[in-house]
Amino acid sequence: MAHKPTDEEAFGVAVPGRTSIPSGDNSVWADVSPLLHGACQDLQEGELIHGDNFNLFAAMSALEIMDPKMDSGIVCRYYSLEEAIENGAAPVPVSVDKTTDIRCIIDIMDHLLACEATWHKGHSLAQTVYSCLYLLQPDRTSSHALLHSYCRVTRATCKAVLSVVSDARTHEEEDLFTMAYGLPLSVDGDEKCLSMLNAVEETISRQLRACKSSSKRRVLEVAAIEPLQSDPDQEGYCKALLCRLRFRKHLYHLLMSIRRPQGRGLELARKHIASCISEFDCILKSSEFLRASAQGMCEQNIEDTTASGCQAIGFDASLNCRSSAPTPPRSIKILSWKKAVQYFVKLLQDLDIICAYSLDPSLEAALNFVIKFQKSQPDLVARSHLQLLLVQDGKLYGRIPMFALITRAAGLPEVTKDHDIQKNEFMVQLEQLVMNLLKILCTNVAWQRRKLGKMLQDWRVIHVQLELAFKKEFGEASKPSYDELCFKIFQQILMWVEEQTYWIAHRFLILGFELELYSVHDYCMVYWYIYTVLIKLAEKTHLRIVMNTGTAKKKGKKKKDSFKDAGRDYQMPGAVLFLQSQIYLAEGLCMMFSALKNEHVIAAPQSPFNTEHEIFIQQFELLRKACLPDNISYRSFKESTMHANFSNLVMCDYFKEAQKIAKDAKSCFANDPDKMSELRRVEQVAEHNSVALNLICRIGAIDRSLKVSFEFSHHPVFATAIVKRS
Repeated sequence: MAHKPTDEEAFGVAVPGRTSIPSGDNSVWADVSPLLHGACQDLQEGELIHGDNFNLFAAMSALEIMDPKMDSGIVCRYYSLEEAIENGAAPVPVSVDKTTDIRCIIDIMDHLLACEATWHKGHSLAQTVYSCLYLLQPDRTSSHALLHSYCRVTRATCKAVLSVVSDARTHEEEDLFTMAYGLPLSVDGDEKCLSMLNAVEETISRQLRACKSSSKRRVLEVAAIEPLQSDPDQEGYCKALLCRLRFRKHLYHLLMSIRRPQGRGLELARKHIASCISEFDCILKSSEFLRASAQGMCEQNIEDTTASGCQAIGFDASLNCRSSAPTPPRSIKILSWKKAVQYFVKLLQDLDIICAYSLDPSLEAALNFVIKFQKSQPDLVARSHLQLLLVQDGKLYGRIPMFALITRAAGLPEVTKDHDIQKNEFMVQLEQLVMNLLKILCTNVAWQRRKLGKMLQDWRVIHVQLELAFKKEFGEASKPSYDELCFKIFQQILMWVEEQTYWIAHRFLILGFELELYSVHDYCMVYWYIYTVLIKLAEKTHLRIVMNTGTAKKKGKKKKDSFKDAGRDYQMPGAVLFLQSQIYLAEGLCMMFSALKNEHVIAAPQSPFNTEHEIFIQQFELLRKACLPDNISYRSFKESTMHANFSNLVMCDYFKEAQKIAKDAKSCFANDPDKMSELRRVEQVAEHNSVALNLICRIGAIDRSLKVSFEFSHHPVFATAIVKRS
């Protein structure tokens, strides 16, 4: 006879003088519910009951009982779709009463919209859109034209969105987005979803006209259709249905139009975007009527995922966790209906910006457009559409070959775009790098910064390879096969590659501010590094412009400060003046932070984990691996800043110089609102910091209660000093 274990033994608690019963055929199961209840009363969060056969490693590998993120079975109402249907979880029709049926279908539409927005935000398809039981068995709804057509167009829309994100390969950001878990995403007949939807829309439109006619005549005489207008609220329900159906129709048309190759469907897509936004206005207006008519008539929705506030019928988010093995049993919260509407309005606005773009054939214009677009913080779906618009079949917008794009960016004549040099192995690699750059800029900010940092080495390598190929090809000027045009192409592309590499490095550094990766104590070294990168970027930009315009190169010493002083001798190009204003601003901020630290106005960081040297290496590791710029080290940073003080700063006054150059540069960008806006921000930061610096110099020496802080109220990258008495 098997030994009946005590509660302590059954629960795995070590009992003195007894050995734990090993698991096997002779084990006897006992009800430990009372013991579990007692343990819950005594144990605090984070405490464990330790048994001989249950160590810490086992505890870390175990499921936490009752945790919906790990214990998928605890929140599951049904074990299979068949069981759910048998229990009436997804009836067809939803109700025998026609008015109730329509009201419930509107709730299903609204909850599906909330689920779809939640999916777009990165949650799994199985636990969002396909938590709708009506989508899991497509044939069940065939007898209900309204529900069946809406389910079809929803599936088709999800498939179109999934295709966009998969083709753009941006789904790495949200690894669950493109996983379908074997769900019925493609169903025969879904490609005809619009024809069925149009038929249903026409039927409801006739019902609405009949409702309006009935309200005028008071008495219905003869109706060619079934008299749904006997309910006084029927007109409101018809309007609510129509705007939701029309939104779905225009959304699907939009997704099809925007994917047409070479941007040929952008104009049509904009018309559908306008229609979608118009229908959303009607949807929002209908919410007041739906909420008023549903008072006391249905189960209230705690999460408020419908316009009426009612719980939608036919949804079970936990069912797929059991039926689809790869589905993660994590608990998610569906977005509220209002937040879902806000998400789709924002998505439509972002797509409208993409469709309104003029498809400028310039690489610089494309890069600037992407960076400006990213400032609005678009979500994954909008960024995927942008990436697919930019890069199609290895060409910009599917029209302009990458080599032609590069030669134009390098300032070469139009005739060079068809030169045979494009078949060079390293030129082909360069084209791939440009495509990758465009794609990376379409990712979210965190991924963008990480990938930009890693690709810097690729740009440096391709520059070295092109340089070696250039020397091999043109090392002997007396070669009979010397091609002057080929020489010029190589030379200017080399300069452009180096300039573009420093542009990427600058982008990498400023993204750290957007991601809040820098602490106040890091600002000194960050601005110093930005200053060194901007100096090189301005030099390369100036050299390229000079080569393109045929201006004679000014001879002089090749050092950082000689480039800045050159602007006083002759009129610099606008692009260089623009960079110069930022150079002075970055240098001024670096020296200001150094002086504050050297004069003990700001205390030096006392970290038990990292020294300043280690922080320098961690922050700029990817830049230093790519040798950007050359011969840059922590030692050179310390040598540049160790002697900074306020008296030197006032004499140099980098901020006034930045303000002056920014003012001069404005005349070069009268037709460029983005550049003008940036120059105004630079002027504001420079002006405020110049005033703050003078105040610190006058009062700081005699008033040690002076407190200096920094904020980014005028510019997202360049800080503004705030001086107060503590």
